Amino acid sequence: MNRLADKNVVITGAASGIGRAAAELMVSEGARVLIADLDEDTAAEVAAEINRGDAPGHAVGAAADVMSETSIAAMIDRAVEEFGGIDVLCNHVGGSNPRKDLDLLRLDLEEWDRVMALNARSTVAASQFALPHMISAGGGSIINTVSVGGLVGDTLQCAYGASKAAVIRLTQYIATQYGRQGIRCNGVAPGAIMTPALRDNLPAEVIADIRHHNALDMIGDPEDIGWAMVYLASDESRYMSGQTLVLDGGLTAQSPIATSRRVLLDT
Repeated sequence: MNRLADKNVVITGAASGIGRAAAELMVSEGARVLIADLDEDTAAEVAAEINRGDAPGHAVGAAADVMSETSIAAMIDRAVEEFGGIDVLCNHVGGSNPRKDLDLLRLDLEEWDRVMALNARSTVAASQFALPHMISAGGGSIINTVSVGGLVGDTLQCAYGASKAAVIRLTQYIATQYGRQGIRCNGVAPGAIMTPALRDNLPAEVIADIRHHNALDMIGDPEDIGWAMVYLASDESRYMSGQTLVLDGGLTAQSPIATSRRVLLDT
C-alpha cells in the first residue's frame, strides 16, 4: 500500500485490459490516476468503479484520442488541472488490424501509416506534452507499453512489430536525452495476456498453443503487466532507465526448438 502515494499518473487506453488493471493497482497504491480512453463514458464508468473501493488513491476518467495532437494536449492539461502536475505517463494505447496488417507482400500500406501513428507517433506526442511538466517538477517516469512483437520476427503484423520496435528505441532516446533532468523512461513488453481482446479474437485452441510454447505453463493476466508498471512508476525503480521489461512467460528466452525438444524429457 502507498507505494505511489502522491504520484499523479496518466494512462492512455486505461478503460479495459492491461490499462485498466494498471490503473486499479496504481490507485490501490495511493496514486491519482487519469484514466484516458477514446470512449469517455467508459473511462468515467471505470473511474467510478475504482473509486467505490477504499483504496488510498483516486481515479478520474477522461476522453483521449491519441491520433489527435489536440486531444493529447487536452488530456495532459486535464491531468495538470485535476492533480496539479504529472509524475508518471503510461503510453499504453496501441494495436493493429490483423486483417490488414499481414505479411509484407499483403500488407495494406494505409494500415502501416495508421499503426505507426497509433503506436509510435502518439507516444512521441504524449511524451512531448508531458515532459515539460515533469521537468519543471524535478523529474518523472514515462512507461511505454511495447510488445514481444517488437523484439522478434513473426509471420504476420509487420506494422505492429515495426512500430513497437520503434518505441523500444524511442524509450532509450528519451531516457538518454532527459535523464539528467530527472526523467526515467522504460518499457514493458507483454507476451500473450488474457485480456478481453485476446479471448474475443483468438480461438481457444490458438490460446492453448501459445501456452504450450511458453516456458511457463500459463498465459499471463493483465495484473502481471500492471504490477510491472507499478514498479516502474514507483521510486523503487529510481535507478532503472532506458530498459524494456519482457513479461512473456519465457517465450522469447527459449530456443525455437525448445518446445519440441521438451518431449525428450519424457522418454
